[in-house]
Amino acid sequence: MTTHHQPAMRPLNGGPACGPKAPGHAPGRRARDLLFVLLAALGPSSPVVAQEAALGADLQGLLAHARAQSPELRAMQAEADAAAQRVGPAGALPDPVLRVELMNINNYGSDASPNLLPAKVGETKYTLMQSLPLWGKRDLKRDAASADARQAGARSDAAWAELAARIKATYAEYYRAAGNERLSNEVLSLMARLEQVSQARYASGLAGQSDAIRAQLEQTAMRAELIALDAEKWQIKARLNALLARESAAPLADPQVLRPIPPLATADAAALGERARARNPLIQAELARVAAAQNNRDLTQRNRYPDLTVGVSPSQVGSRITTWGVMLEMNIPLQQESRRSQEREAEAMVAAARSRADSLSQQLVGDLAVNLAGLEAARRTEALVKTQLLPQSELSLQSTLAAYENGKAEFSMLLEAQRGIRKARQEILKSQVEAQMRLADIERILGEDL
Repeated sequence: MTTHHQPAMRPLNGGPACGPKAPGHAPGRRARDLLFVLLAALGPSSPVVAQEAALGADLQGLLAHARAQSPELRAMQAEADAAAQRVGPAGALPDPVLRVELMNINNYGSDASPNLLPAKVGETKYTLMQSLPLWGKRDLKRDAASADARQAGARSDAAWAELAARIKATYAEYYRAAGNERLSNEVLSLMARLEQVSQARYASGLAGQSDAIRAQLEQTAMRAELIALDAEKWQIKARLNALLARESAAPLADPQVLRPIPPLATADAAALGERARARNPLIQAELARVAAAQNNRDLTQRNRYPDLTVGVSPSQVGSRITTWGVMLEMNIPLQQESRRSQEREAEAMVAAARSRADSLSQQLVGDLAVNLAGLEAARRTEALVKTQLLPQSELSLQSTLAAYENGKAEFSMLLEAQRGIRKARQEILKSQVEAQMRLADIERILGEDL
């Protein structure tokens, strides 16, 4: 009796030839082993975090680096320090003025020749004068400068809140790109195993060669996707390095973990809105502007009243002080129309500052409610996918694999089931990143971390 051997098939990717299966390694058992590998590869993964994480591995390291190195933040802090230094001088008295008058420098009535020395002229008069702003004007100037300093400090805090929010959002995008890359590499490795199974089934006469071809096409598609993901990662890294004041090509470790999401819901909008009104640096800057405008308005109204200048005047004849005098000087505020215009201008500036503060407060509280709704939706989506869609996709894969074992399902159905699990994992990652970005916006509005 002539024995016919199934010819070995040369794999399409140029790998080693696959012959008939050895005893004890039936395709059904190989497929069940593949199921375990598949679910392990596509199941939830928890990256191992090094004890000393490199820059980029976690968010806190990035924020600490940015706070220490950001030139924009240093500039805002320097401006705030400069504004704080203007508070003291704003309420100080003006410098005194010394006036020296040389009288009868031609020495008329005497035999002396003209001279400019105080002891050799007819008379020298010294006047020491000091201006005295009254009616609380110095206090108002000091208060206005203090409000400007608070405004500059709040602007500095707002710059940091904005920078931190951008770093948090970019880090979340970086995590999503790195997670998709890991998932694509896992699927690529899985497709290589599926190709081996399909080649073994073809060699055993249990499937057609098209199954192996489909597996190789899927691998090619995954490699193309990895190229796109790698380009996306480099773009995100360049943006992140720019936010950190580093060279665009500076190395960054792959992100390992996301921050835990605090238990927030749309019902917390009112409480968080009040918190934002009390702590948001942009709102605080606008309130400081209101205070400065009010002080300037009050100061303009106090300019209706005159300021005083007092002085003492000793007179010198020869080398002796012979007489003393005192002086009192005041300005006369006669230009009332001009002052009324200044007062109306100051009043309009107060109204504008108040309206700007109210508008900003309403806008930020509205943005807060929007982000809370988005955060809650992202968390609910993640929970739904984890508890229902992902388990259902895994059951679908098990069913399809069992049918493929028995020749009742096409290889394309197995690929589709695998794609379902991958899509569910991507949806979980997308929901997690969306929640992180919403949290970053909420913390920017609040002006502090939760």
